Amino acid sequence: MTDMEAALSWTLTGGTVLRDGTLHRDNLHFAGGVIVSAVPKGQVFDASGLWLLPGIVDVHGDAIERIAMPRPGVSFELSLALQEADRQMLSNGIITAFHGLTVSWEPGLRSLASARAFVDALTGADLICDTRINFRWETFALEAVEDMIGWFDQVPNCIFSLNDHTTALIGQPPLTRKIVRMAERIGWSPEDCSARLNEVSARANEVPAAIVRVTSAARAAKIPMLAHDEVSPATRQDHRALGISASEFPMTEQTAAAARQAGEQVVFGAPNVLRGCSQNNAVDAAPAILSGLGTVLASDYYYPAPLQAAFVLAEKGMDFAAAWDCVSYSAAAIAGLSDRGRLQPGLRADVIAVCPKTRSVKAVFVAGEKKLHFG
Repeated sequence: MTDMEAALSWTLTGGTVLRDGTLHRDNLHFAGGVIVSAVPKGQVFDASGLWLLPGIVDVHGDAIERIAMPRPGVSFELSLALQEADRQMLSNGIITAFHGLTVSWEPGLRSLASARAFVDALTGADLICDTRINFRWETFALEAVEDMIGWFDQVPNCIFSLNDHTTALIGQPPLTRKIVRMAERIGWSPEDCSARLNEVSARANEVPAAIVRVTSAARAAKIPMLAHDEVSPATRQDHRALGISASEFPMTEQTAAAARQAGEQVVFGAPNVLRGCSQNNAVDAAPAILSGLGTVLASDYYYPAPLQAAFVLAEKGMDFAAAWDCVSYSAAAIAGLSDRGRLQPGLRADVIAVCPKTRSVKAVFVAGEKKLHFG
């Protein structure tokens, strides 16, 4: 056996394995980067007292923005930010990550130029997590249409999220909270932001055709598509007609219900579950998921949230296996990943060992290789 084969061959003993919808004491084996039934020759990890869970799949995590720009006007190199995000995600059990990359008409952090730089930085990064991109295209970012279409062919394993944070801001006073936040992010005055909003809104008649172009290109490239902050069942129906089969952070329960009635996935923010409410007065995620209106939890702006939210849902009466599916199996499915999300033979050996008492990650195995171990 080569050194590499030995590094990817493990028996995890004495732990409680989440498999086939239940938690039960068992050993877990993997070799060659995948879970196997037979005991391989290799290394042994003592998982006594720990739960062995499928690695978290995070389909929408934009905390990378606060790592790259921790204060307004203070930025750090993307290469450093990506490495730091990698460490934070691993320590919180996230093994497959889709960084939420907003491609907007704004200057600065969310500009087209910044998005181009991010794509280049990620392409050259040496990361442990299986790190990908959720392209969050703002529909009024008309100058980004050609880039978006090109990225669908050039950036492997990405997903796409349709965003419109512009329409609701048009005509709002400069001191509206979201305009003030935008001003802080890009280093302008609120009045200058309002003026720019007015300029952008003047091209509103071009937006519908741009949406059709971008979503048609994504569909042709077989890119999984989500729609962000949908406000009504009618909006969900419009997006469904474009081939978008998942609702990401729906603003109303009726919208979430419309998606679920059509058999579609619904994503909520895991921080919403931890806080007990939405930070923007949208749907309260925990009761929505408990009632069947949500299927996936994402880290949104806080990497510790998915792991902790699964335990919170279990405390509120949800079966733990079903709660964990929200951050693993169902999340993998929404991204079109059929090779991970459950601890079944033949699937990727993305495994986290968690202490159920402290709800902390004690070890992380990525494609069968031990990458993190807290003694």
